[in-house]
Amino acid sequence: MNTIQGPAIFLAQFAGDDAPFNSFEAICRWAAGLGYKGIQLPTWDKRLFDLDLAGESQQYCDQIMGIAADQGLVITELSTHLQGQLMAVHPAYDQMFDGFAPEAVRGNPQARTQWANGQLLAAASASARMKLSTHASFSGSLLWHTHYPWPQRPQGLVEQGFEELARRWLPVLDKFAEAGVDICYELHPGEDLHDGVTFERFLEATDQHPAVNILYDPSHFVLQHLDYLAFIDIYHERIKAFHVKDAEFNANGRSGVYGGYQSWLDRPGRFRSLGDGQIDFGQIFSKLTQYGYQGWAVLEWECCLKHPEDGAREGADFIRKHIIRTTDKAFDDFAASGADEQLNRKILGL
Repeated sequence: MNTIQGPAIFLAQFAGDDAPFNSFEAICRWAAGLGYKGIQLPTWDKRLFDLDLAGESQQYCDQIMGIAADQGLVITELSTHLQGQLMAVHPAYDQMFDGFAPEAVRGNPQARTQWANGQLLAAASASARMKLSTHASFSGSLLWHTHYPWPQRPQGLVEQGFEELARRWLPVLDKFAEAGVDICYELHPGEDLHDGVTFERFLEATDQHPAVNILYDPSHFVLQHLDYLAFIDIYHERIKAFHVKDAEFNANGRSGVYGGYQSWLDRPGRFRSLGDGQIDFGQIFSKLTQYGYQGWAVLEWECCLKHPEDGAREGADFIRKHIIRTTDKAFDDFAASGADEQLNRKILGL
């Protein structure tokens, strides 16, 4: 067994134009002051990180790691959630997702996908330069608009969609494998990889590629009514990253899992700050520890009620209290009788 590492924090939701959230050095100082030991670093916000430079320059990567280390922090993973999303975009979402890309490729889906591919390849190189073993991303989606089977899906549509998704990702996966880095897909509604079955489909389409792994975030499973504890039992060998994010589902007579096009505040399923939702993190940390999870517990703050700075401050202590320091002895060792083969034979009546 391993003791889960943490607490760490994903910086994406905190980056902004005001200090201390507008520079990497300042935000590291802020996170460390709250008691965090690690940071998951978004790669699309150049106020914090320049991915293009990191993919080419060991000196820049060393500089970034040094700034974090000066505050007692390590970088847990780089994140390409927005770039990963752009690896596969159905035309219905072109305009809404164009904002994730630089202006030069907006309105040009093919150029946008090529840009996203280059970003992922740079992330593999940067992760290797920073000696990281895991990476966080989204899969993108060609099929999400068909997730409800009406109208009836044509035969072979799903298989063809996953074949194309795999075709786009395989060169990136190979690059990450060469770098010794696992891509951990956050299974998320809106992505073709959003639950266990779709993850299995992608694994099959990529011929069980060793770089294909999971960023486990139970909040998305609560909103889908998926058993987030049984999920760990099934997929623990592929869980290599962990977002600690709370959620709740308040069933009512007016709206359900699809949310009625309502805001996050009014939807039955909504994300909450740690400890304010319905997720049993005691069981989650126990199961991950039982199965030998070796990675970090990373706060991802998303809450429609609480201020982000309060959520971050409370989250560090919440994670710290849930981390289980693993034992190096059995609780009944005091009654051990030692190893004696002859005694064992007598007990067995042999």
